[in-house]
Amino acid sequence: MRGPPTSGTPSAPAPQVYGHYKQSDAQNGPPVSQTYTPAAVNLSGTQATYSQQFGAPPTSVQQVTNQMAGMQVGAALPTTAAPGYGKKTKNSLPPSRPPTGPQLSYGAPPPQAQSGFPNQYPGPVPHQPPVSQPSPFHAAPPPAGFPPQPGAPPSPAGMPVTQLHHQSMSQANHVSLGPAQPGGMPPTGPPPQPGMQGYPPQQNGSFNSRDHTHHSNSGAFLKITLHKYSLFFSPKIQVIEDDKANKSGEPFTTGVRGQAPPLVTTNFQVRDQGNASPHFVRCTAYNMPCTSDMAKQSQVPLAAVIKPLATLPADEAPPYLVDHGESGPIRCNRCKAYMCPYMQFIEGGRRFQCAFCSCVTEVPPHYFQHLDHTGKRVDCYERPELSLGSYEFLATVDYCKNNKVPQPPAFIFLIDVSYNAVKSGMVGIVCQELKTLLDYLPRENPEVESNVRVGFVTYNKVLHFYNVKSTLAQPQMMVVSDVADMFVPLLDGFLVSVSESRVVIESLLDKIPEMFADTRETETVFAPVIQAGLDALKAADCAGKLFIFHTSLPIAEAPGKLKNREDKKLVGTDKEKSLFQPQVSFYGNLAKECVAQGCCVDLFLFPNQYVDVATLAVVPVSTGGSVYKYRYFQAQTDQERFLNDLRRDVQKQMGFDAVMRVRTSTGIRATDFFGSFYMSNTTDVELAGLDCDKTVTVEFRHDDKLSEETGALIQCAVLYTSCNGQRRLRIHNMAVNCCAQLADLYRNCETDTIINFFTKYAYRSMLSSPTKTVRDSLVNQCAQILACYRKNCASPSSAGQLILPECMKLLPVYLNCVLKSDVLHPAADTSLDDRAYLRQLVSAMDVAESHVFFYPRLLPLVKSPQYDSYLPVAVRDSEERLSKGGLYLLETGLHLFLWVGANAQQELLQNVFGVPAFGQIDPNMTSLPVLDNPYSKKLRGIVESFRTQRPRYMKLLVVKQEDKLELIFKHFLVEDKNGCGGASYVDFLCHMHKEIRQLLS
Repeated sequence: MRGPPTSGTPSAPAPQVYGHYKQSDAQNGPPVSQTYTPAAVNLSGTQATYSQQFGAPPTSVQQVTNQMAGMQVGAALPTTAAPGYGKKTKNSLPPSRPPTGPQLSYGAPPPQAQSGFPNQYPGPVPHQPPVSQPSPFHAAPPPAGFPPQPGAPPSPAGMPVTQLHHQSMSQANHVSLGPAQPGGMPPTGPPPQPGMQGYPPQQNGSFNSRDHTHHSNSGAFLKITLHKYSLFFSPKIQVIEDDKANKSGEPFTTGVRGQAPPLVTTNFQVRDQGNASPHFVRCTAYNMPCTSDMAKQSQVPLAAVIKPLATLPADEAPPYLVDHGESGPIRCNRCKAYMCPYMQFIEGGRRFQCAFCSCVTEVPPHYFQHLDHTGKRVDCYERPELSLGSYEFLATVDYCKNNKVPQPPAFIFLIDVSYNAVKSGMVGIVCQELKTLLDYLPRENPEVESNVRVGFVTYNKVLHFYNVKSTLAQPQMMVVSDVADMFVPLLDGFLVSVSESRVVIESLLDKIPEMFADTRETETVFAPVIQAGLDALKAADCAGKLFIFHTSLPIAEAPGKLKNREDKKLVGTDKEKSLFQPQVSFYGNLAKECVAQGCCVDLFLFPNQYVDVATLAVVPVSTGGSVYKYRYFQAQTDQERFLNDLRRDVQKQMGFDAVMRVRTSTGIRATDFFGSFYMSNTTDVELAGLDCDKTVTVEFRHDDKLSEETGALIQCAVLYTSCNGQRRLRIHNMAVNCCAQLADLYRNCETDTIINFFTKYAYRSMLSSPTKTVRDSLVNQCAQILACYRKNCASPSSAGQLILPECMKLLPVYLNCVLKSDVLHPAADTSLDDRAYLRQLVSAMDVAESHVFFYPRLLPLVKSPQYDSYLPVAVRDSEERLSKGGLYLLETGLHLFLWVGANAQQELLQNVFGVPAFGQIDPNMTSLPVLDNPYSKKLRGIVESFRTQRPRYMKLLVVKQEDKLELIFKHFLVEDKNGCGGASYVDFLCHMHKEIRQLLS
């Protein structure tokens, strides 16, 4: 069998059924002792300062501070709110995306004439690893020839910049920004303490500094004392590079309780020793407060972002599949928690005490084993469920609906054949691609044919069902015009095996574009389309997935009919929240029916105008499906992105008819859930479909006091049907520490996960609260987190200093990015549909996706001999980092921009674009020319590696300096002030400092 053309997710290896699970299989041996010694708080930190003299804040504060390393150096910040925060000022930049200029739709390019670009189907898309898989390129020190940043001193010959940086930059437990001490030396503090776990100990020694003096237009004088090499790094870039340097070399072993993993930006290998891999579970805090009062005081959210079916990197084995036979998995009698490494065997192994509820349960005779001298079972390391954090159980018939073994799932393709769909080329592209894709439906074993059956429907105002039974000479069409009372006109011949009906299916896919080529029908229905697919799955008594390709607002007379309600006058008012709520209740009820049947819906939208995404997305979001959006779709320029998304969506591994339950040890409980799913009660997360990209975010609250000695346990169990009809249970376990001291809580938090949680909470709050209220509450909660740290954990210091915890020093920069996002702070031309689309997209994002979505990755592209193996170090997202002579690649997770400076060298342009002059670059190109030189090969390799790390295909847009598309590009330079009142990073830091001081006073 030939390999798949575009497998977005690699075909999973056949699951390893438990037989002889040896210690060597886990690659790790026994888990290390689960003890934890809290590290001392390290409060002595190297600081550098800038002091402001002569009163009034100069206009060049931003210019000056943009050259600073930011949070790792100190600064006496103005304590008044910066002029640019939350409102438009005279000196604001022009709107970053004016309505009259190019518009960046989320899921579409700006509607430009695309002439001269060949209309061709792309070739095979390479194997796509998960987000966390190491790129073939690794970050490295800037190579020779790396463009120096403005104001940066030259590095000594022969020593890479990052090496100098690591040599001289000490790591304190907190970062402070404050007034300069006499002589420019850092303020004195308590004596150095041992470094905390995971960080190098404090390095106290001499450091070099130099003074930079700037004069502003107002005549005010700024004195800045900076670390000698800090100018190369923004706080974000520095934190990421430090984490890579410290944690990418050694495997991350999960056997130590409460250990925070490396950042999502670091490539690392995981060794499962009893806790789930960070690829599956990431927590906001790995030290939970012992009491609810302490949690309320800190305001740090206690949550976990769980990605149950995440695809692991190629060098990590998938979870073992354990088969306990007809008796099924071993569980606690009371709380029903599944057997895991934290259960305690007693009475010689005849019973076990539950780690979650302390109930004692008899061990079934077939599962009995003797204990060793430490109280562990002698077969502990031969059983995945006793030694690993993640594993699967083969479920028995008791775990199936109506005690019946499930049928293999079915895929139904429902294609809009109205005038807009045909004219745009969408119908022809879909039909052509499906002929190839049907060979690559998901399967457990790549060598065996997929069990997934398929069916086809086309629609406009009416629905057309197709009989593609293998015995027919040609397909038969059956039309259902009574859309008010939908039914499926045929059972036999609708859902078929691809191998049996291949000839009839291909004949149908060839004929569909011809049959509707001359259509003039512009009206469409939508709800009856979903109802038709649902009824077909009900009739076949199986779960499955609907792939709907839709173009316009459903205004035809039918259930679920919608009207255009886009009203920009409501934006910013108390009534704005109504625009994000579904227009009618019909779709919510339909979603409930879909979940009950295990009918997952994926929606591909191709709109040229408002389609009410907020309403159309209700069923996809509630069923665990996805929404893809391609605004102003043009076959010539957009088919590559659409086809890559479709191929990955069809092929990726997923579970059907899933139910997820999160259990916790005594003292905490799961209280709130965020993501794409449905809940009919307060505990069970129901997903008609659960794929490898979807996350469920869970918030925890106290219901009793926790113990420092025992810590806290979380177990996520997902029951699902595999693509070959097998019922399985996937289990993830996580043990975290509990602490009685606030300093311990702040030492082991993860900012990326906190921001991921805050965003999902805020985006959901928009359904019930005005946007301004949501924004204010976000700022207030983050200010409370930092004020609590300042008050209870930091050493006494001047009120003019902004002091941040070491692991939260990026909280302000990320929070500002969230507040400036199009959902919470829309630009004048951000459509309501785009905002609704982004809102539902972020609700199911994992931490790696949200990280790059809110703070895009900006890489300077330089010509260098070292470029063959190194990925350039990213620079901060600011216009000041752009050099007219350079090329820069910006990645947002949804888009890729290649910015070309007006003074770029002729050799560089020739190597990348095949043209000798800036003016000859075609701004409409969406792919780089294939040129036979090392630079072209490496740049195209970087672009491909970025694409394979994200679940959605990123279209490449070439941005020439001072071109109209540059306004869109600058919209993603998130450290700068934007034209719609979004604050620059420095201005926002001043605002946060003011908020914290108010709370402390």
